[in-house]
Amino acid sequence: MMAFTAALDALVTTNLVHDSEIFTYQTIATAGKSVTSDLGIKLPVDSCLATDDELARADFDIVIVCGGYRTPLAEDARLTSFLQSADKSGAVLAALWNGVIPIAHAGLMQDRESALHPDNHAYFGESFKDLRVTKNTMSFDEKRASSSGPASALEMILRLIQSVIGAEAVKDVCQIINCDSVKQSSTDTPLQIGDDPRLPEPVREAMQLMRSNIEEPLTLGEISDCINISRRQLERLFHNHLDISPSRHYLHIRLNHARNLLQQTNETITNVALASGFVSSSHFSNCFKEHFGMSPTTIRSKRRGLSPQSSEREVSWADGSVKPNRPGSPLTFRLAVDQTAAFRQVSGL
Repeated sequence: MMAFTAALDALVTTNLVHDSEIFTYQTIATAGKSVTSDLGIKLPVDSCLATDDELARADFDIVIVCGGYRTPLAEDARLTSFLQSADKSGAVLAALWNGVIPIAHAGLMQDRESALHPDNHAYFGESFKDLRVTKNTMSFDEKRASSSGPASALEMILRLIQSVIGAEAVKDVCQIINCDSVKQSSTDTPLQIGDDPRLPEPVREAMQLMRSNIEEPLTLGEISDCINISRRQLERLFHNHLDISPSRHYLHIRLNHARNLLQQTNETITNVALASGFVSSSHFSNCFKEHFGMSPTTIRSKRRGLSPQSSEREVSWADGSVKPNRPGSPLTFRLAVDQTAAFRQVSGL
């Protein structure tokens, strides 16, 4: 919800700092009259894809998909069709949190990097093996934008607004919402905690190698060779700075990857074990239970909803769109809560 409200705040504030109204907004869901946020707060929507056929034929400039921690990850046919229609009409497609997943389901992220919350990296990697996930908190190009959390959501929406009203006008918005620390270079902000610049470079390089080699784990000797230090030096650095052995840290990375796959996909436990670098299901189960205090089967039974028909169906996407800024005509920015929402620019600058 923080990502959605950050984006909405920036758009509303843009109107406040200008003499004329720049954006109006409309919320749109894939189904239903409201959507429930991860916090359990119900948000009413103005329309929904299931009942408003005109939305599929609307001419939007920007469509923003807002995901969330408990958002169902399976493809929704109505949302896929809506996004494909928006793309064909030339709209920019953007995403908050894990909202890039439905854009990927629609086949619209080819040859582009995607930014999404780390909790969903495992699902994304297994579901879209030909797509790239950025190492940064945000990805932005001419036709696509995606962010991984509330802070990067705000930066992303500010860049979208800047593309409409210009850099100077956005400065006023930044001052109002107290985000003067946001800079153009923030797209280079590393996403993983292991990229903390305060850690020694060999430790950061080792952690990156671990994260990049989960299905076929490297040995500590291979990692040491890659970063040009001895295995003993590597172990000493991990103990001194992380208070854990490199082998144990590597195991935790693989087990967290496995947990995400169990919660977010329908892959069998055997396939999850293999995808996490375990050749034996029994060894995987023992390590998993030791680390999380419960078996893979128990974790799977507690998993979040995976399909739009699940009991948590209301916790879903937020989408958005904008109409072009033509002289004397309004510009509509559609944002979506749950499954869809919208903002309009009603005057030219």
